[in-house]
Amino acid sequence: MMEVGFDATKYIKAQKRKILERIDKFEKLYLEFGGKLLYDYHATRVLPGYNLTTKIDLLKQLNGAEIIYCVNANFIEKGYKLGDSNLTHDKQTIRDLEDIEKFGLKVKYVVITMYQKQKKAELLKLKLEKKGINVYFLKAMEGYPLDTEKIIEEYKKQPYIPTKKKLTIITGVASGSGKMALALSQIYKERKKGIKAGFAKFETFPIWNIPLNNPINIAYEAATADLQDINMIDPFHKKAYKINAINYNRDIENFTILKNLMEKITKEKNPFGYKSPTDMGVNMAKLGITNDKICREAAKNEIKRRYKIYSKQVKKGIEEKTTLVRMKEILKKI
Repeated sequence: MMEVGFDATKYIKAQKRKILERIDKFEKLYLEFGGKLLYDYHATRVLPGYNLTTKIDLLKQLNGAEIIYCVNANFIEKGYKLGDSNLTHDKQTIRDLEDIEKFGLKVKYVVITMYQKQKKAELLKLKLEKKGINVYFLKAMEGYPLDTEKIIEEYKKQPYIPTKKKLTIITGVASGSGKMALALSQIYKERKKGIKAGFAKFETFPIWNIPLNNPINIAYEAATADLQDINMIDPFHKKAYKINAINYNRDIENFTILKNLMEKITKEKNPFGYKSPTDMGVNMAKLGITNDKICREAAKNEIKRRYKIYSKQVKKGIEEKTTLVRMKEILKKI
């Protein structure tokens, strides 16, 4: 019998409470889900007791939130496959939508991002529309995310997804699906309508309030070694609150850019009230950890497992050698 180190029920209760608090700050909230909405295998391996359906179980308690699902047209066109399922992004999209429906939820809208008339993306749109799903193309945006003036002009050309609920979940196939680009486009249009819309991120890893060198957080680096993600102490959070909070390099690097863009969109100084990228996240995972030792051991095993997978992929020529170099650095930490 598997030793349990995480209480999913306790976590869901805490995470739900935090999301409801965040919703209350805005007239509409666009909540980007980091990681997979369905079947988060990484979380189940690193936090024994976390269920594959934990996020869905939580969503069911959020009183009919709307779901927008994003998939990147470039990834569809190039035939990229997902690690856990070995499915291409278009096939994974269809499977995810069917699975979400099996759990009693429905994805009303699919947004194909980075669209530049890719044929496979257009074919996926036709397939989904036959299933009664509303499909939109979010065109590739010139100047994103640095050139704020140009981006505002690009937002004017993008479609508006007519969400009705106070909470909209933005999820997708994987990282790089264009979730944040869509969220900001929606917020721009909501603000133009006079609706005080906001943005937040549903996060699981890294866990911001456990130590940087805890194997649970190091396992996140292993999971994203191909992206060269590095966990760091959030300097914005440290400056604002005088406490250490763990985040990762891309979120920290992008925060100033994102903040400038949000201010341009809303014409307000610090419109969402976030002083750091950690503030932007909603992450109560620490409260679910009931046995740190069990989770640490599980995380170490996951890091070793990732190393073996990357080693095989490099030998086959389907993964870069730089990923293996990064994994060797990560292994030294444990």
